[in-house]
Amino acid sequence: MSFDDEIELEHLLFFDRKCRVCGKVKNLIEDYYMTRKGRKTLPSSYSYECKECTIKRIKSKKKIQSKWEYPDW
Repeated sequence: MSFDDEIELEHLLFFDRKCRVCGKVKNLIEDYYMTRKGRKTLPSSYSYECKECTIKRIKSKKKIQSKWEYPDW
């Protein structure tokens, strides 16, 4: 198997996508998480929310663990 057989057209093209949350246009491959690992070359396998917005959403929804102590009777 040669190196030329492993490269496809999708590997050479860079797609841009507009984030649904922040509205900025970013690089699809670098700035979005992959949601469907079986379809690596399709643009539809990437999420519509950029990595930065995803991290902000996860941090804001994370439960704050309280330091609960057993009551001292």
